[in-house]
Amino acid sequence: MTFVNTLRHWDEAVTCVEKQNLSEALQIFLAIQEPNSKIYFDIGCLHLLNGDLDDAEKAFDCSIRKDEHLAIAFFQRGIIFYKKERYEESLADFQHAFKAFRGNQLIDYKALGLRYILYACEVLHNMALAEAQLGNWEKAQENLVKALDYKTEAKLSIIDKALQSTLKQKLFKPVVFPSNMLFKPNKNYVAELERKDYLGKAKVVASVVPQDDFSGFTPLQPQVDESPATPKAPEVLRALEGEPHTVLFEFVPETSDELAVVPGNVVFVLQKGDDNWASVIFNERRGLVPYNYLERLEISLASKQNKGKEISEPPTRELPTRPKRKPGGHITSDPTASANNGATQAKGPEPTENSSCIVKVHFTYNFAVSVSPGSPYTTLTERISQKLNLPAASITLSLTSQVREQSIIDANMVMDSVWSRADGGRLTLWCHTEDQTDGKQQNQIHLVALHSYKSTNPEDLSFHQGDTIVFLSRVNQDWMEGQCNGNTGIFPASFVEEVPGNSQEHLES
Repeated sequence: MTFVNTLRHWDEAVTCVEKQNLSEALQIFLAIQEPNSKIYFDIGCLHLLNGDLDDAEKAFDCSIRKDEHLAIAFFQRGIIFYKKERYEESLADFQHAFKAFRGNQLIDYKALGLRYILYACEVLHNMALAEAQLGNWEKAQENLVKALDYKTEAKLSIIDKALQSTLKQKLFKPVVFPSNMLFKPNKNYVAELERKDYLGKAKVVASVVPQDDFSGFTPLQPQVDESPATPKAPEVLRALEGEPHTVLFEFVPETSDELAVVPGNVVFVLQKGDDNWASVIFNERRGLVPYNYLERLEISLASKQNKGKEISEPPTRELPTRPKRKPGGHITSDPTASANNGATQAKGPEPTENSSCIVKVHFTYNFAVSVSPGSPYTTLTERISQKLNLPAASITLSLTSQVREQSIIDANMVMDSVWSRADGGRLTLWCHTEDQTDGKQQNQIHLVALHSYKSTNPEDLSFHQGDTIVFLSRVNQDWMEGQCNGNTGIFPASFVEEVPGNSQEHLES
């Protein structure tokens, strides 16, 4: 519930109490989802008026939990405990209430919306009564003598009568809070709940049109007997790059050059390849989207003239299959592709022998390459070595994370057994360099963190001041990529500095 709704319900409940409609007021108070300490106090007072001591106790418990310094709530709960003959708990609440005074004579709650003044001598008066109920008459007299130091002229007679009763070891009546007095919301906030017309209504002072009674803020319109002609539609529409298409199905990208779209998006097709993938632009971003996920959108003057007519519901369609990417992931133009667009869009692409396979490679960081399934060992290693910018002879591929003889992929291995592991056009491999496979430490550049950095994005790397970071690459002038504590990510270059010498002995020292 918003603050405005809480304020409105609070004000309505207080108004009902003023009209002596306590049941309706209690229902409105209980409908407030997140009451504050003052609203809980009002709810407890209403339960107390209805004689529901248990519900009143729970409400004052909530009020105290919301505000542990609200002395009037402790005072009211102490009265409830006294009525339940739980005198020790009553005494404890009166003591908590007295501590909230901090040596002052009174607490005026007018600023908080309650027209009541709680006096310290009244709290001490009830403390003495609770001690008397427990049989501690000497402590009761001490509290009343202490109350004389905090008394005011208006409360002098109450303290004197109680002191005389204790000398005779007779009980006296407690000072109670009038439960029909409630905390009220700030009147300035309540006044803002009603809408105000700051501009008012315009009035015609002078007009060139006789008997003109128009009022408003629009410019003066020509007043003729015949209705105005229909505005002329624009003859030239704004030129947009590419051909507009509507997205029919949600597409989740699997590579960095693909673009995420959802049904209803309008994209502009820049180029369509013969592999049924289209290069599109959407929200100033370019990427690849399956063409059979799109439908050509006709933008013309007729579409604007038909605006306002009833739109029929779109036909239900099944999600088409994902087209296969060609090797390299680029769109190639084919002069015969336009003639086959209709058939391709209707059937969807068929997997071919030349369709590419996405190979996910686990290295010090993860990356993916596109390779034709069934490619020989040399082609696979060349694609991965080009991605790593390393010689092909220096890398070792394996089918598992552990480099074992039966999992290593080499030139003597039958590649059909490797490609048979591909599932859905995807294959996962592990890559190791010669230094890693020999068990020797690579010549790495080490950085030390000057400041702690907490990642705000999934691709960021978190570390603490003094941590050692292995440098992997420089993203740009301000960001680097590295490894720390088994995690890989990017981080600000200004947060680290290079370790002199980059030697392990220096780092340990």
